[in-house]
Amino acid sequence: MVELVLLADEPVVEALTDELIHALQALSAAVEDADAAGPHEQALFGEPGLPAPRTAWQRSRVVALFADEASAQAAAAHLLARHAGRPLRIEALREVAAQDWVRLTQSQFEPVAITGDFWIVPSWHEVPAAALRTIRLDPGLAFGTGTHPTTRMCLRWIAGHAAQAPSWRRTLDYGCGSGVLAIAAALHGAGGIHAVDIDAAAVDAARVNAAANGVIVHAAGPDLAHGSYDLVLANILATPLRLLAPVLCAHVAAAGHLVLSGILERQAGELTRAYAPYLALDVADRDDGWILMHAQRAA
Repeated sequence: MVELVLLADEPVVEALTDELIHALQALSAAVEDADAAGPHEQALFGEPGLPAPRTAWQRSRVVALFADEASAQAAAAHLLARHAGRPLRIEALREVAAQDWVRLTQSQFEPVAITGDFWIVPSWHEVPAAALRTIRLDPGLAFGTGTHPTTRMCLRWIAGHAAQAPSWRRTLDYGCGSGVLAIAAALHGAGGIHAVDIDAAAVDAARVNAAANGVIVHAAGPDLAHGSYDLVLANILATPLRLLAPVLCAHVAAAGHLVLSGILERQAGELTRAYAPYLALDVADRDDGWILMHAQRAA
């Protein structure tokens, strides 16, 4: 494979990447700040849930991947002719060294200790000797490897309340991703577990991971969620959590628990206010700038 590296000013970047993918058959096109790590580096992306202030950096580097050198050279010639007189130039045309991409990806995920004896272990790793309870996980295309603070906090909450798990007769993992929270609840004794997500790849991953761990998890789209649950888990982000307040709270049974994560510390107030008409949220855990919030409905 061959990389074509272009330097472009902000006004042409969006059209350039569209052209590379849709007209010139690039396998991928990535955009980065051409001034990164230098004195002119610029922040581009805004707050979660809000649009970026601009579509590209003032000087962007566009890296397009092609199947062979001939395709990359043809694309470069086409772009230079089409954008003649505009702020665009070729920086490099180089071969990409062959790599075992599966092994490279797998090397990024190591076993994660949630508690001293409860571990998340990728399917390609040996189980650590200290692990008495494990989740064997292959995230596939779905979010949720156990490495992010938001996921770790949810898993810690489940493990820390394991004594209550027999009373979780119905459990809902809303926005399940890889299914890791649903699986953890099942391993600790919860029952009637529904895992829902708007992403079909996440639903598939949750089903595969549940089967690999020998637990029963019913995974499907959001329409699967119905009625009340003794435990409702939602590890998403603050903006969708705020919008989902009436939906999630309606699913919490009498004496049931609501556990929310994906929230930055500074967002605690807005979540508390959004849920106040339904349930009283408290901060139950903190990890690296993120928080976990919890509420329990009166019996």
